[in-house]
Amino acid sequence: MDIRALRYFVELVREQSFTRASEKLFVTQPTISKMIRNMEEELGQPLLNREGRRFTLTDSGRVLFNRAQTILAEMQQLEDELADLQSLKHGRLTLGIPPMVGHVYADLIRAYRTRYPGVELSLVEYGGRRIEQAVLEGELDLAITMLPTREEAALSTLDLDCYPIRVVLPDLPRWHGDAPLRLDALQDEPFLLYTRAFTLSERLEQACQQAGFEPQVAARSSQWDFLIAMVRSGMGVAFLPEPVCRRLTPDGLVLRPLAPELSWRLGVIWPKERYLSRTAEAWLALCRERHQPH
Repeated sequence: MDIRALRYFVELVREQSFTRASEKLFVTQPTISKMIRNMEEELGQPLLNREGRRFTLTDSGRVLFNRAQTILAEMQQLEDELADLQSLKHGRLTLGIPPMVGHVYADLIRAYRTRYPGVELSLVEYGGRRIEQAVLEGELDLAITMLPTREEAALSTLDLDCYPIRVVLPDLPRWHGDAPLRLDALQDEPFLLYTRAFTLSERLEQACQQAGFEPQVAARSSQWDFLIAMVRSGMGVAFLPEPVCRRLTPDGLVLRPLAPELSWRLGVIWPKERYLSRTAEAWLALCRERHQPH
């Protein structure tokens, strides 16, 4: 027994006429008759009491009619829901964003919500390393993070933006100036870094090693404003991406470029081998639309 057979049967009972049912279903009367006979043979019991051109339902026919109406209504609901998902009237998207990144893409997130108001958007804040694992484990549909990733073989990426990293120093005469600072010129300074969960911290430590020294880490924090407060107090130096530096009030601080330049390259990541939902595909499409090369 299939859904089409149930539709034929229900329509026949509702119309109380093979002729009217065939007109409504756009099939011939013999087709409906054959479908009903096949159902009766499959069930092993009659569904209709036939009296010439008229018919009534048997007890089995009444049970089937009642249940078939429910099944067909649920099927229609399923089809409607799937159509809504396809057109993104409903759905879910779980997006991972490191704490520093959220304000950079607030407009992009707002644009997605405006375009797809029926999609339930969940934002999860993790450091870059935790974000990669959460995407691979299926906890997140996709994420924005610092590139390149550790899991390049398993993750697809879409580049968004690239910003320089600035060194943030206490306002002391020896730091005044605009010229780029070499990392090795800072090797005797205490470093104020993000926690190890942040990709940026790992990149900075790798850059120090390439410059020939191990940084003296005075403190770590997951909050950039706390790091800046410690710089102002004279505890050491911090390193922040340019978009975050724009949010700083300059009093008590000196901002200098680094040489060689260290970049904060941001992009979207998602698993290469996993099905992407329509909501996730829509996010990627919006990212491509908003971040086309100039």
